[in-house]
Amino acid sequence: MPATDSAMRFENPDDAIEALAKRLKRPSDTEACGNPLGRVLAKPIVADRDSPAANVSAMDGYAVRLADLVAGQVFPVTAQCTPGSETPPLGTMPVVQIFTGAVVPDDFDTVIKREDTIETEGQVQFPAKTLQTLSRGDNIRLAGENAPAGSEVLAGGLKIHAAAMAGLANFGVTDATVYRQVRIAIFTTGDEVVPPETSQLEPWQLRNSNQVALAAMLSQEPSVTVTTVRHREDDRAALEETMAAAVAENDTVVMTGGVSKGDYDYVPEVIETVGGTRVFHGLPIRPGKPILGATTETGKLILGLPGNPVSATINCHRFLLPLLRYQSGQSEWADRPAMIELTQPPRKSIPLHAMLLVRRFDGGKAELVASKGSGDLVALSNSDGYVSVPPSEQHVGPWPFFPWNGG
Repeated sequence: MPATDSAMRFENPDDAIEALAKRLKRPSDTEACGNPLGRVLAKPIVADRDSPAANVSAMDGYAVRLADLVAGQVFPVTAQCTPGSETPPLGTMPVVQIFTGAVVPDDFDTVIKREDTIETEGQVQFPAKTLQTLSRGDNIRLAGENAPAGSEVLAGGLKIHAAAMAGLANFGVTDATVYRQVRIAIFTTGDEVVPPETSQLEPWQLRNSNQVALAAMLSQEPSVTVTTVRHREDDRAALEETMAAAVAENDTVVMTGGVSKGDYDYVPEVIETVGGTRVFHGLPIRPGKPILGATTETGKLILGLPGNPVSATINCHRFLLPLLRYQSGQSEWADRPAMIELTQPPRKSIPLHAMLLVRRFDGGKAELVASKGSGDLVALSNSDGYVSVPPSEQHVGPWPFFPWNGG
């Protein structure tokens, strides 16, 4: 198939992912979304007013004009400033009781914490040791100190998380403008693969765990919508017809199986037929060495994953997820894995980037999950994720850790 100049020359997965990303089209279509959790902001959010909107107290205590105070003097307290209320008429009153979040009256420049005063019925005193430590502005959150009106408070390209939802609400955004979802089709291949609900299997048949794993992984990405989940047997004509329709209707097509060099591995030829240009076919990784990454002239992604279930699941997570983040418009799309140390070194050194299943412990370490290879679904199911060990390394790390559930 047609290939870019750099096809098959990548030394590590990150370079291959970046090369694919550079050829993909980023989103331009947007929509208003009333529940944008997990979606990607298409334009910045601007503060509609100062935050805070007024000078407010950061403590329960007393608002004062610091210059009016004398140590030990007894001041009457006849008024209160409470949250959610206008400040009362104060006249020349030097001291007013105030509560956290209440607006500080004009001309009052300091709030003294309640525990630093001496209170009696309707009166308050300020000890000398308290006054000696005070400065004008203490315990007051100034209007606009978080963000002045008109300033950018959330940047475009942000994937909206729960904390950002609080920011949207604070600035009155009930319909955020987000990029449309990335449309993706999932296809599994192989004559030996049968539906998961099949109860009576021949020894040469396998239940379709890849279809379930990939669909489940993508269901956790609100910026993605899976339009198609189908299985195709190893028939070149049927596969080509299916692939052509999927490429026309989606932004991304991901397939499992058929990417190696066997007589029935039609995926590379079919990708060429439907207009795909290879960026890589084969990378120095285990599992997943036959992985194929391609793009179309219009910037769509075609990713061919190996059919073995451990390989398909790991490489969907390692390659597809960051590329989908890029396609969805996220400004921070590349993986930034935490580093984790193993409880024991890898059993052998290999000249490939090894992605090894691990189980994580409290305390920041992980143990390798005993695995019999790329078909070991028991090991896969009992892992918390995987570490990426560079070629020919055989020590405990720390190594980049990629958890299935993030974080």
